[in-house]
Amino acid sequence: MKMNDDNKTVQAMDMLVPGIGELIGGSAREDDYDKLIKRCAELKMETEPLQWYLDLRKFGSVPHAGFGLGFERLVMLTTGMSNIKDVIPFPRSYGLCEF
Repeated sequence: MKMNDDNKTVQAMDMLVPGIGELIGGSAREDDYDKLIKRCAELKMETEPLQWYLDLRKFGSVPHAGFGLGFERLVMLTTGMSNIKDVIPFPRSYGLCEF
């Protein structure tokens, strides 16, 4: 995530819905190659496995962001269901479904 100028917060957001929780989460991606290298060094991360990603930033990138939407939570919101287990299309309760 892209750090703000105050070095305390990041450029991110969450859309919270009462009774459901986080429906959407989004953030801006860090596009500065030097900042990414510095952060990897701070965290003692190897850069070799991430070289493909770093090269995207090294050779030019535009500022960009993204988000993710929780589909099951959206179904909860639109149907009025109160338990996420009731809207999951592929439940993890193996062997308990009768058909």
